[in-house]
Amino acid sequence: MIEPTLALQTAIRTALVGNSAVTALVPADHIRAGSTRPDKLPCIMMSDGNTTLHGHDYTAQRTAWVYLDLHIWTLDAGQDAAKEIAGAVTAVLDKPMTIDGGDCDHFRVTASRFLRDPDPAYGHGVLSVEALIRWIV
Repeated sequence: MIEPTLALQTAIRTALVGNSAVTALVPADHIRAGSTRPDKLPCIMMSDGNTTLHGHDYTAQRTAWVYLDLHIWTLDAGQDAAKEIAGAVTAVLDKPMTIDGGDCDHFRVTASRFLRDPDPAYGHGVLSVEALIRWIV
């Protein structure tokens, strides 16, 4: 399995681009990993995230908690558009997550925040997610 944060980012992106309600609001090529204000909007950008490793168990499995933020950006559409996208994303992610090369024993959206950007033309929302991932080493 690849690094747990990358595995989760890949799984989330796959779920989002495979959902027509999300891609009706955000083009599939605007759903990606990144860390700066995007140049193509609207956009969903996944942060680099954090991983807390929990060691090996008796069967050579490794477990880790993974935490990511999904930043939702809009332009000239206001906070309401960011909230609409956040709602569509939350609906897609409100189910078990499939991870290539491992198992996702727990996954959920834990928080949503809508921030005022210094430039009022931008809408910005943040969804936080957590996952417990398990894989064989």
